[in-house]
Amino acid sequence: MTEQILKREQVQIENTWDLTPMFKTDDCWFEEYEALKAMPAKISEFQGKLGESAKSLLSFFRLEDEIELRLSPLYGYANCKGDEDTANGFYQDMRGKAMSVYVAVSEACSFSTPEILNIPEETLCRFFKEEPALETYRRPIDSVRRKAKHILSPECEQILASAGEIADSPDNINGILHNADMRYPSVVDKEGTEHALTDGTFVPLLESADSDFRKQVFQTYYNRLGEFKNTVAATLDAQFKQLRFFANARKYNSTLEASLDNTEVPVSVYHNLIQAVHGNLDKMYRYVNLRKKLLGKEQLHMYDVYTPIVSGFDKSISYEEAKTTVLSALSVLGENYVSILKEGFSNRWIDVYENQGKRGGAYCSGNSRPHPYVLLNHKNNLDSMFTIAHEMGHALHSYYSAKNQPVCTSDYVIFVAEVASTCNEILLMRYLLGKTEDKNEKAYLINHFLDQFKGTVYRQTMFAEFELEIGKMSENGQTLTADVLSEKYHGLNKLYFGPDMVSDDEIALEWARIPHFFYNYYVFQYATGFAAAVAIANRILTEGEEAVKDYKKFLSGGSSTDPISLLKIAGVDMSSPEPINSALALFGELLAEMEELV
Repeated sequence: MTEQILKREQVQIENTWDLTPMFKTDDCWFEEYEALKAMPAKISEFQGKLGESAKSLLSFFRLEDEIELRLSPLYGYANCKGDEDTANGFYQDMRGKAMSVYVAVSEACSFSTPEILNIPEETLCRFFKEEPALETYRRPIDSVRRKAKHILSPECEQILASAGEIADSPDNINGILHNADMRYPSVVDKEGTEHALTDGTFVPLLESADSDFRKQVFQTYYNRLGEFKNTVAATLDAQFKQLRFFANARKYNSTLEASLDNTEVPVSVYHNLIQAVHGNLDKMYRYVNLRKKLLGKEQLHMYDVYTPIVSGFDKSISYEEAKTTVLSALSVLGENYVSILKEGFSNRWIDVYENQGKRGGAYCSGNSRPHPYVLLNHKNNLDSMFTIAHEMGHALHSYYSAKNQPVCTSDYVIFVAEVASTCNEILLMRYLLGKTEDKNEKAYLINHFLDQFKGTVYRQTMFAEFELEIGKMSENGQTLTADVLSEKYHGLNKLYFGPDMVSDDEIALEWARIPHFFYNYYVFQYATGFAAAVAIANRILTEGEEAVKDYKKFLSGGSSTDPISLLKIAGVDMSSPEPINSALALFGELLAEMEELV
């Protein structure tokens, strides 16, 4: 018997997202696409005029807002349709068209940054007095002027803007390779059941209680992935070359500095994370030792890291049941928060199940108007219930920011992007732990929480260190070949998992399955976000209404100030390693409790 993955047209409509609030039909999308193609010409009418008057500057920003309100759903719709079936050429072409408009708009706007920089300070002060409405745009104006030494001439800015499509190519190629072109052999369990092996089913299949089956899944997946390792390596090498190009052009000292400066995050935060986690690797080694002991293994392998170590509570959790539990767990955030969650669940903000060709994993769309959209590949298990809480955390963060901020500051930066999502997960875990007195169930849940720590703080920091190291290699002129990448990754895997883990040869290829290495120093923010979320969730559960009030101010903050200051509103100071150390101290406490329970 073969486990079937449905074709897109076979998925029940109630389990798909409803994109009609963005565009009723594809034809409506193409009408707007044609209309937006005229926007670069409208933008160009302002070239050379931003410093002439307050009225001219205000009109330009208002035009940018209008374009954002129209371009965001244009790209959002095309992106969502493209992810429904990545092998569907029609929607991949639509996605390409949307990107071309986006790049054309960016290129047309490229003159604005140098012109804003060239406005004398006294003139700008006068503009704010003459046009009080310009206050709405003080934050983006200040953000531009803050980076004065990294801004080039109008001609050079135009060249950099026009390179946008090229810069996105490595990520796009990697996505198409993994989601559309790569196919894995099926795997057969000891009962003779054949299972489809995909990026989406890989980890769930590794949760099997059958060690031989897990090994088969692991080796089958990586043997197939290894056939493409040189292609993925060349694509990742191209990714870092384009990062180097932009960093060098803008006179940054490194690709890391260039990436973090975009979101006003000090480089020290990145290094603090790695150093703090290195100082707490003893706890990770204890966890690995406990897993080895509870699984009764003489040797613990990398294909043993996902299977539950506490049996009896790996029950099936339907999508409907998962939604109900998530709503109950997040009720501590107040009626307004829950009502928005219910709206999302009821009005098809979510694309729920895997289908053939669908993009793997899960995400919340960057588009938040008229509302965010969430992609899932839901399985009826505990992990997927936590994924619902996670992605809806993103969704409500976007929703609150869009509702409470002007267009120009409604998008929050990447550094705070994982805080709301992870806070939801922690509140869900605390809720589930608080509902049971059963020793085995509590052990099962604590283990799941420990796995979250391991996967989010330790694992993502390992990814971040890998990305940091290969960034340095690229900057030193070294080509990122498959062998070079595998050797570096394998060494870090041994360091982070410790002496009680067999770092199988196949795991050296794991870098090739991680799409986040194409996201421009993104992954470290999962770990910092988790640490911040632990602090915020603890405050919500101990202080109640006042903490919730501060948290919602943070959710509503968009990019109205720098991310470190935003988190301080919610009571967390990420400029220090203290939140990382505190979160890992909690990991140690939970580990000790787990050791006693089992």
